[in-house]
Amino acid sequence: MSHAPSPATTPSRIAGEPLRLLLIGAGSRGSTYATYAAATGRAQVIAVAEPHRGRAAAARERHPGAEVFDDWRTLAEQAPPADAVIIATQDAEHRAPAVRFAELGYHILLEKPMATSEDDARQIAEAVEKAGVMLAVCHVLRYTPYTQGVKAVIDSGRLGDVVSVEHLEPVGWWHQAHSYVRGNWRREDQASPMLLAKSSHDLDWISYIVGAPVRKVSSFGSLMHFRAENRPTGAADNCLDCPVESSCPYSAKRLYLGCLGDADRERWPLSAVTDARTPEGVEQALREGPYGRCVYACDNDVVDHQVVSLEYEGGTTASFTMTGFTPFTHRKTRIFGTRGSLEGDGVHATVTDFVTGHEETLVLGVDGPDAGSGHGGGDERLVDAFLDALSTGDRAHILSDPATSLESHLVAWAAEHARHTDTIQYLTG
Repeated sequence: MSHAPSPATTPSRIAGEPLRLLLIGAGSRGSTYATYAAATGRAQVIAVAEPHRGRAAAARERHPGAEVFDDWRTLAEQAPPADAVIIATQDAEHRAPAVRFAELGYHILLEKPMATSEDDARQIAEAVEKAGVMLAVCHVLRYTPYTQGVKAVIDSGRLGDVVSVEHLEPVGWWHQAHSYVRGNWRREDQASPMLLAKSSHDLDWISYIVGAPVRKVSSFGSLMHFRAENRPTGAADNCLDCPVESSCPYSAKRLYLGCLGDADRERWPLSAVTDARTPEGVEQALREGPYGRCVYACDNDVVDHQVVSLEYEGGTTASFTMTGFTPFTHRKTRIFGTRGSLEGDGVHATVTDFVTGHEETLVLGVDGPDAGSGHGGGDERLVDAFLDALSTGDRAHILSDPATSLESHLVAWAAEHARHTDTIQYLTG
């Protein structure tokens, strides 16, 4: 179906000129996508909307010549000629800009999750469909070399029919404390359920690997450990004052002061805490901000462990475990087929052939598992795919269309409903 271009995108771009991008939300994720897009030489950021003065100033340095706004609504009113917009605001603030910029005719790169409610997510999907614009939700795990390698093994028929999948997301003990106890995603009413905020990647990934829609969901989990009743005797409200800090696995002092001198860890997670790069600056941030709080004295309510059971159309089943009580590392997956099995760790995949008994270990991934290291190459490949789609007009470069992205979110909400009601939830096609 063809759609006439909107006034926002009508002015032609001379062949060979960079694609023009708008950036809404210049925090960690938005900056990652926009900076890489510009670094390719294929795109330039011409305008940024960011209310935080420090992040806005940093974006201005990264994108010289870009006009900077403190509110996306002002940017929308001006609607500068551009090819697409990157939306990476806080999760609960996705719907309004996504719907508005779709109406204005911009193609959209939208950070996951799409939204924090089913109604908002449906509105986004409907808006982009009505406008005829492309939407790429940042399910970056689809794009990693590791995922594409695993998918190629399955599609080759080496495993036969996929019967079941076992998938683990090891959040990492300090990451759980950083993001989901002390940080921005600690409360459902301020962000979203843990399953949506952290694991919408994984539910989408399993569906991509299985290649079929989910039909049944059940789930169990809770906030088990990071609660007031588990607070050690004598613990203080702030790690800097705590007499038992040195023996606590979740010491903010150990975590954040330990980032100093490590470029990767200064980029994340320390950047979420402070711009300071001195012990005195870090300690001041821990004293004055949320990241120095005792993990047993926070206002968090999201789960720290959860399991989800899934049944797909055709009968394939999957089990998914998210837990904060692990090392911080790649996801682990076992895939069981009728002719073979695969065991993967995000970098390597060992394939066992049931006919010959032969095992072959493939090296499929190279990069680190997290946002700070590019999600195993997924961040870069997602942006490349989006730029390819913009350059050619071919939506096939984007590996999940709006309906597919919406489906993975609906699975997350169904799992949450199942967890809260001790029921099995049924999804229809």
